[in-house]
Amino acid sequence: MTAMTQSTGAIARRSAARARKRSDRNLVLSVVSLVGGVGVWWVVSLVAPQLPTPPAVAIRGWQLAADGSLFQDVGASLLRVLCGFVLGTALAIPVGFLMGWYATVRSLIEPWVQFFRMIPPLAIIPLAIVLLGIGEEPKILVIFLAAFLSCVVSTFQGVVNVDKTLINAARVLGAGDRTIFARIVVPASFPFILVGMRIGLGASWATLVAAELIAAQNGIGHRMQQAQLYYDLPTIFVGLIVIGVLGLAMDRILLAVEKKLTSWQERR
Repeated sequence: MTAMTQSTGAIARRSAARARKRSDRNLVLSVVSLVGGVGVWWVVSLVAPQLPTPPAVAIRGWQLAADGSLFQDVGASLLRVLCGFVLGTALAIPVGFLMGWYATVRSLIEPWVQFFRMIPPLAIIPLAIVLLGIGEEPKILVIFLAAFLSCVVSTFQGVVNVDKTLINAARVLGAGDRTIFARIVVPASFPFILVGMRIGLGASWATLVAAELIAAQNGIGHRMQQAQLYYDLPTIFVGLIVIGVLGLAMDRILLAVEKKLTSWQERR
């Protein structure tokens, strides 16, 4: 028994060592990729003088941060994204579960979901502005639609793709629908839900910037639009980088949550 325990412990240590080595390698590769990308950008900016160099963009970013305008724009854009994204996913998850679990609900709702999914959220912006004005409501509405449509389809697919063998086995053992739903369907659908949330997050940022380009008094998109009028390329690059960094950070948070909640799932 002691020998078996020691063997199991040795296997676990070797597995942990391999995981650490893999994590360190991935970190090094990410740093190399980042440095290489900046290097390529610098070379291209030297060949094409109309493009700003990395130092010029860094200086402009520091100037915007120093006068506080960058933080004001980031705060406004983040608030819009979070409001629309949270509301969209909060509604999409229960709707997706209902569509996947009840065939009647699926028949009633799925045609409308697929219909609106074919309409780009950006196409809703003119209608939203006409109906709701140029305040915060139309921006949050289009972000809500982008997040909702991405997450509801993924949640629905997660419920539909649950292994029927597990459900049938639970029924044979006497489990009711409520127990099956809570113990089998919900955990098995989590990976699909979180993937849908990650896709919806990207769609939310893309929709937000488009909405701010059309009608906004502040925000990253508004700042980029004003910079475009004056051919201020460094400011435009600062906006692009900030959006990318914020989106990547939020995506990494969702990815960490996914790993935490789906640690039971086999990974490659």
